[in-house]
Amino acid sequence: MPQQQRRMIGHGAIVMLIGLVAGFGLAMELVGGFEVFPGTILGFDLPSDSRAWARTHVGGMMNGLLVMVGALVIWGLQVPARAASQLFWMLVGTGYANTVFYWGGLFAGSHRALTFGDNPLGDTSVMGVIGLLPAFVFAFVAMIAMIILARHAFAETSAKTSE
Repeated sequence: MPQQQRRMIGHGAIVMLIGLVAGFGLAMELVGGFEVFPGTILGFDLPSDSRAWARTHVGGMMNGLLVMVGALVIWGLQVPARAASQLFWMLVGTGYANTVFYWGGLFAGSHRALTFGDNPLGDTSVMGVIGLLPAFVFAFVAMIAMIILARHAFAETSAKTSE
């Protein structure tokens, strides 16, 4: 496997690790603190709510998988070097942008980072904007990446079929 795809798997693992860390936040939000001994909970409040922590936990793991599976697909399809380099930054960037999106949503007033201004879920905040901006940009980048992957997948299939 080329070094570039190995690095993608490493970045995907980092994104997934950040999502796994959010799982601790989810557990602590659900029980109201940290269990220091069975049945003894050191109580404290975390920002946001359990639904936002769940989104951050699961979303982070899914984005880590996106990057890692993308690396395997690029390698398996034997995508040419130039396209593979483009897909590298597109998918790794998407993984990190979505990580910022979920964590920004945790600290946003609405517990989501969905708009640049106030919305029915709550008032805008700096954290909401910080979360939304990279995710908004990379939402389009990710769609282009999927088009590139689809093009290579179907080109490979049709080339083998015609042999």
